[in-house]
Amino acid sequence: MTWLITGGAGYIGAHVLRAMRDAGEAVAVFDDLSSGDPSRVPADVPFIQGSTLDGAHLRRAMEELAVRGVVHLAAKKQVAESVERPLYYYRENVQGLQTLLEAAAGCGVRAFLFSSSAAVYGVPDVKRVSEDTSCAPINPYGETKLIGEWMVRAAGRAHGIATASMRYFNVAGAATPQLSDTGVSNLVPMVFEKLTAGASPVIFGDDYDTADGTCERDFVHVADIASAHLAAARALLVREPGSELTVNIGRGEGVSVREMIDLIGEVTGFRSEAAPLVAGRRAGDPARVVASADLIQKELGWTAMHDAREMVASAWEGWCLRHPGARY
Repeated sequence: MTWLITGGAGYIGAHVLRAMRDAGEAVAVFDDLSSGDPSRVPADVPFIQGSTLDGAHLRRAMEELAVRGVVHLAAKKQVAESVERPLYYYRENVQGLQTLLEAAAGCGVRAFLFSSSAAVYGVPDVKRVSEDTSCAPINPYGETKLIGEWMVRAAGRAHGIATASMRYFNVAGAATPQLSDTGVSNLVPMVFEKLTAGASPVIFGDDYDTADGTCERDFVHVADIASAHLAAARALLVREPGSELTVNIGRGEGVSVREMIDLIGEVTGFRSEAAPLVAGRRAGDPARVVASADLIQKELGWTAMHDAREMVASAWEGWCLRHPGARY
């Protein structure tokens, strides 16, 4: 059978694609290239350019490739943009998913893996966020992910499709420099950009109830994200039709923003330049968001393998590849 990976030319999608392909799974990519890079797709992997809003195009692709499993990663994911353009996010993330599910149900897809987000939890006031923690997203992006989970679960039950929703936390790192994150919306590349431009990184709030006063987050290597998707995809194939699974993907360990900036300074050599400026808190930033990774270990036998230093070092190699002369 063939797995269709939507968004497979993106940062996370390309890692999932490589993990599944290298493990011997038959894979194909469907991507509109709005943020993806076709060079990330190996030459021996079928690639179809198109939008998940185009149901006819999706059905043709699924039929021609004999698709029986879908890994859905295509989505808009910028929180600030989602606040500014909520209807755009609802169209792309919700309507696009609805169209994809309709095509999947009509083409006999047996397994559907949905890439969700810890954004569904909003601002959880718990030491570790479990899958039973209440979902209360605080922005349209998080809302679209939670609605997506509901849609996937309901469609799976109605059409006999085994489904899984993967809620991952703060993604960083790269399996190879060529697959590194090209955006600067996440903390690690944002700090790289500041340091290599001769500017100071910024910490938003240092008066939280945490060990050093800065926010704590659960950073997880993108290669671990990919291996978790592979484990879930394989598990779905042996689960009952209509069965469902929702799991966190995280390390279960918090790293503070200040600790991460200090680590970036060590790894890159920009130690003295890494002294951050402190600004006021941003609205909606919780003090601590750290995953409980117990359920994914129990259900899939999966555990994260990479630590924060490996994330930073691998991301830095990718940054330097794209920015010659960036090294200290």
